[in-house]
Formats: sequence, C-alpha cells, structure tokens
Amino acid sequence: MDFNDEQKSNFSNQRIIAHLDMDAFFASVEERDNLRIKGLPIVVGSDPAPKQVWYGAGPMAKKIWVATGRGVVSTANYKARAYGIRSALPISKAWQFSQNAKRKGLPEAVFLDVDFAKYSRASEKIMKIVRKYSSVTEQASVDEMYLDLSHLENFSEAEKICREIKKEIKEKEKLTASIGLGQNKLVAKIASDMQKPDGLTVVVPEKTEEFLEPLSIRKIPGIGPKTEQLLNSRKIFLIKDLKNISQEKLQEMLGKWGLDLHEKARGIDNDLVSEDHEIKSIGEQTTFQNDSLDFKFIIEQLDKLCEGIFHSFQESDFHSFRTITATIRFSNFETKNRSHTLAKPQKTLKILKIESMKLLMPFFDSRENPHRQKIRLIGVRIEKLK
Repeated sequence: MDFNDEQKSNFSNQRIIAHLDMDAFFASVEERDNLRIKGLPIVVGSDPAPKQVWYGAGPMAKKIWVATGRGVVSTANYKARAYGIRSALPISKAWQFSQNAKRKGLPEAVFLDVDFAKYSRASEKIMKIVRKYSSVTEQASVDEMYLDLSHLENFSEAEKICREIKKEIKEKEKLTASIGLGQNKLVAKIASDMQKPDGLTVVVPEKTEEFLEPLSIRKIPGIGPKTEQLLNSRKIFLIKDLKNISQEKLQEMLGKWGLDLHEKARGIDNDLVSEDHEIKSIGEQTTFQNDSLDFKFIIEQLDKLCEGIFHSFQESDFHSFRTITATIRFSNFETKNRSHTLAKPQKTLKILKIESMKLLMPFFDSRENPHRQKIRLIGVRIEKLK
C-alpha cells in the first residue's frame, strides 16, 4: 500500500487519532424527527406485536398480554437502556422489559421499525461536517468515523477541534456524538465509549496503559462472548490481567489473534486511518412474524428487501454490483447462505430481483429443503460493488 506524506508522518511523529461515534444513532434520529416521541424511551427494531392470549386452564384461566414479534432490537436510546433494553435483544424480551417499567409507573417504550434510508441521509450530512476538520478520514459504519488529527501536533489542539465537531453536529443536525481521542484507532475507539452520551474522552500517550488496565477485556474490539469465556476460564477478566499473560501463551490459546491481543492490551495498534476504506456490501434482512413456507408471501417479502437494497445502492457512490447473496434461516435456526456472481456487472432492480429469486427457489423444494422446514428469516446482499 502506498501512503501519502501525512500518513507516513504518523509513524515518525506522534499520532493523534479521533473516533467519533453517534449516540444511539437510529433512535436519536427518530426522536429528533418526531416531537410526539421526544423524551420517551425509544426502541428501533421491529414491532413487538403484543396480543392477548389465554393463560392457565379451567376457572383459573385468564387473558394476558404477550409479545409475538420475532425481530431484535437494532438500537435503543439511553432511557430505554435504563430498562435493560440493549441492541440484539429479542424484541419480545424488550417489550417485556418495557412492560415491567410501565408497572412501576415509568413511561412505556416506543417501538419503531428500522428506516435505513432516513439514517443514511442523516449519516451523509454528519460525515460531511466531520470531513471539514481532517483530510484523512475513514467512515467505519453509518454512525462511526475515524479522523487523523496528527497534523495538529498536540492533543490540546486536537481536543479543541473535537469540541468544535461535536458543537457543529449538535447545532446543525440536532444530534449528539461521543468522541475518543488517542494515539491510535484502538485507543480512540475504546475512549469514545467511555462517557456516552455526548462525551469526549482524551487519552494522552503516556496515560494509555493506565487508561486501559482497569477495563474489562470485552472493551477490546474483536473480543466476543466466546473469547471472553475462554479468557475468563483462565482468570483473565481485565486488560490488566491480559497484560500478565505471555505472548507465547496467548498464541498457544488463540493463535494469531493471541499475538494481536498481546499488543492491544498494551495499547499498540499500527492500523492507519485509511481513505480507501470501502463499503463491501449492501444488504437487508427480515424476520417473519410467523415461520412460513407460503411462496407468495415470501416472494413479496423478497421483493421489498430488494427494493430497499436497491434504494440504498442508488443513494451510494457505487454504479454496479456483481455478486448477490441470499440468506435463509429455518425455524430450527439453521442458516444457509447462497451466492451467485454474475458474468458482468449489473445495475438494475430487475436483475437483482430475478437473481435473488433464483437463489431462493431451491429452498421451497427438496433441493435445499428436503424436510419442508418452514422459513424464519430471509436476507439479500449485493457485493463486488464498483
């Protein structure tokens, strides 16, 4: 990879990297745009679909409310998080938490469907603001961006710029962001999560290890539940504990990832903020209210997915796609992915729908579904974007 002069200087001089993370982004956009729900607990994901059912038998039977929704929480604002509602929580469980809060006299949560087009438009405006402050940026997701501020030469000046960025986003977009400032992307990302919402956490190089040591190992990006469980079984709970394990032992436990963790525990990360960072795919998925093998219903849902994906594709800077991937999850949670790469790049909704349907068809018969299992979820993704 070739680096420009500014990027090369990151290795010889002090690096100053900022990580901007919008606060509860989807929910915050919804609250901003709808005065009716302002100030309430907000959950973005899907409809919990509450309904009354009979509970018990005989004269003791009574009707109770239960959530029948099948999706998961995408984003919850901070008031909803106070109820125990978190991203990836089943929407039915989130509704139960909301009802528990209601019984205590607290406001019931507002549940909203995901509106990717709206969030993408808001993201574009925010990222346009951020790019004014640095010539070297990397958009990590719809609500996250890294900035290389090494040209400012000291953390004091960088902190001032970060405050300006937060102020401009709040004034122009009526949204809050949290920013972490550190000597590299790793430290900046961890720092941005420390004082949410509307926070700014600065970690100067000489304080990096002191900042990291008391934190849970889960704060290190890439450590998920399985790795955490493995490390916990070795009495490794904090980053401080991780630092006490030799490089050889970590490699024995986790292979190459163990070597990476040995460095991350010490705040070492040489990954550059790269303007070449690209979106690798555009996709959506939907979980059905009830498991189904109804051909007409599933194809209708497939059409809606394709239309949503194509809209996002048109809003992007890409002009074509070559690979289409379909995801199918059965009622027993078995999940399969099937992909097809086209002979030449395409750019029409018609092609997207036709090829997606071709990938889905075998799941209605013995080719991919010999036991006639019902389908719980379908998804579509386009890749090899140009």
